[in-house]
Amino acid sequence: MPKVSPPIPAAPTLPTRDPARRETPILAPGRNCWRTERATRVAFLVDGEEYFGAVRSALANARSSFFILGWDIDSRMRLMPGGADDGLPELLGDFLNAIVAARPDLHGYVLSWDFAMLYAMEREWLPFYKFDWRTHRRLKFRLDDQHPVGASQHQKIVVVDGAVAFVSGYDLTRVRWDTCDHAPDDPRRVDHRGDAYPPVHDVGIVVGGDCARALGELARERWRRATGSLPRGTLAASAPEAWPAGIEPALTHVDVAIARTEPPFKGRPAVAEIRQLHLDAIAGARRRIFAENQYFTSRLVTNALAQRLREDNAPEIAVISPFTQSGWLEISTMGVLRGRNHRVLRAADRAGRYRLYYPTLPWLDAKGDCLNVHSKVLIVDDDLLMIGSANLADRSMGTDTECNLALEARGDPRVERAIAGLRERLLAEHLGRSPAEVAAAIQRTGSLHQAIAALTRHGDRCLKAIEPQLDPRLDALVPDHQVLDPERPIDPDAIVADLLPRAEARRGARVRLVGVALVVMALTAMALAWRYTPLQAWLEPVRLIELGASLREHRLAPLFAILAFVGGGLVLFPVTVLVAVTAIVFGPLLGTAYTMIGATLSGAMTFAIGRHLGRETVRRLAGRRLNDLSRRLGERGLVAVVFARMLPLGPFSIVNIVAGASHIRWRDFLLGTVIGLIPGVMATSIFVDRAAAAIREPDVATFALLAVAGATIVALVWMLRRKLRARAITAPDPMPSGHGS
Repeated sequence: MPKVSPPIPAAPTLPTRDPARRETPILAPGRNCWRTERATRVAFLVDGEEYFGAVRSALANARSSFFILGWDIDSRMRLMPGGADDGLPELLGDFLNAIVAARPDLHGYVLSWDFAMLYAMEREWLPFYKFDWRTHRRLKFRLDDQHPVGASQHQKIVVVDGAVAFVSGYDLTRVRWDTCDHAPDDPRRVDHRGDAYPPVHDVGIVVGGDCARALGELARERWRRATGSLPRGTLAASAPEAWPAGIEPALTHVDVAIARTEPPFKGRPAVAEIRQLHLDAIAGARRRIFAENQYFTSRLVTNALAQRLREDNAPEIAVISPFTQSGWLEISTMGVLRGRNHRVLRAADRAGRYRLYYPTLPWLDAKGDCLNVHSKVLIVDDDLLMIGSANLADRSMGTDTECNLALEARGDPRVERAIAGLRERLLAEHLGRSPAEVAAAIQRTGSLHQAIAALTRHGDRCLKAIEPQLDPRLDALVPDHQVLDPERPIDPDAIVADLLPRAEARRGARVRLVGVALVVMALTAMALAWRYTPLQAWLEPVRLIELGASLREHRLAPLFAILAFVGGGLVLFPVTVLVAVTAIVFGPLLGTAYTMIGATLSGAMTFAIGRHLGRETVRRLAGRRLNDLSRRLGERGLVAVVFARMLPLGPFSIVNIVAGASHIRWRDFLLGTVIGLIPGVMATSIFVDRAAAAIREPDVATFALLAVAGATIVALVWMLRRKLRARAITAPDPMPSGHGS
């Protein structure tokens, strides 16, 4: 186990304020931060070796409770790939389980974003099994879906006993660990499969005392919102033993501000503290603005910086970001947005005060790769420091949940020295120099840019200026900022309207795309079935119709048809196939009647299963898309059920189960099912009946009638669905939208 940390130094006497320094403070609770709290200790943690080692040390000493909030959490990651040598398991999931199991009073809470399917291949599968079902009952794992559509839970917070708290850009997940050296072929920089990944740079902050306790309150409230239950375990007033061993504080007894972003959701207003803090910090800068950030896509921040650059005595602005984004998708979206922002700032920069830099590693240049700058740091003069989870992206200002910590010197030379020291340490790492050399160069030149140029050694680690070149064709194709980097949650229909603003083009493209896809799928399936299965012999259309006619004469045929729907619902058999077969056997009138009875009974049975399983179990098993469906069904009742039937949002039985877990009333579900099924069932039954007639009597007149029937049904269904969609869109939304931070 890590050693107990030394006692906290006594609070120093605060110095008298220098009248030449800034008189108007930037941090203002209620405006650009939630609250300011006294931290007994503050330390800055640069790169994964330092950060993850400190997190493991603190968690190993937990006595009452710990909270882990993240965008992604992976049970297979190793906090210390070289070995912790503390007698506890190495893998994160096993480690957390072991410390909870060893202490009867310890409760652990792990909360991760209920991610979109876009990230499914990058995430750990079955996290509930590995983190919750397979672990001790006092170790709880949940997925957080309590945010608007398109938003994410992006806070990265670890709180131990309410006495020590970490805030950072780090997730406790794969491909995040590295050292400050970012050495080539480091055998420890591998994922859970043993595959090497590129070097990564990040920054975190750890605090103790009342500030940690306040972050514990924030984490507890986030858990309550996500799960509906209050966590157990106390928030200790003081627990010095939880401070990570070997981590020397940069400051003691200092006020730290907590700033948040929260989108409006379920009647709760937006929280815009991080947004306002960025604007106030940029407006208050006198000499220099230094930032490290994974993304630089915010139009809001860019406009604020551009306004300062147009001033006669503009501050220097140095932004450090990765040379390129990760993967083709990010290059084609976030990379384009960064290029547009750079173009705006270049046009506003009258005196060469702005630079966009990327850190180089000589051993990477030949491979065409780059250091992944994942940190989120903002330093203004020597006066203000902000570290946390928020990117320089508009979605971090208003769409996602975020948490940053900020320190302001307000004339205190201790805090000024600590803020400047972190900036010097970060620049020293990127330039392959010592912090003392960086401090001396800045003092000598009076300029960040000149100091960077003076300390650059070509062929060694250094910072190089980026001049993003925008491909005019890509620039024309990529949508506006409000689509790719929205400052507030927006309606998905607004995204579609922006991507394809012309209604005619949108409808035409959708019809062509769906039509081509259906034709290709149908032809492929038929070819494979005819080539490799006995279907060619006994699934000929004429034979099927003859078989249906013979079954129709059986006295129990209606009961068999109804039971087929009930049984099919239990095994997730496609309901459309059953509708078609019933129409072939019984004709359009009786087929529709039997289908409605069978489908309604099947829906009732699977609805009852969902109600029995309960919302929590279904939420665990369902994907993000179905979690959103559950929320909509629960909020809109009858209208939502009708909408789901006429515009299927998922497999018939799955929708029923989700509806049962969403606390919809039986009456609303059954009535909505009947109303929503009638148009589709009638359309399918009539069309299938006419298709069977065309097979029996393949002449021009029959095919003409089939075409007329099909066109009429498609038109009627299209009009009904359009009317219902318009009603659903124009209805008041229980999840309000508006400004975020």
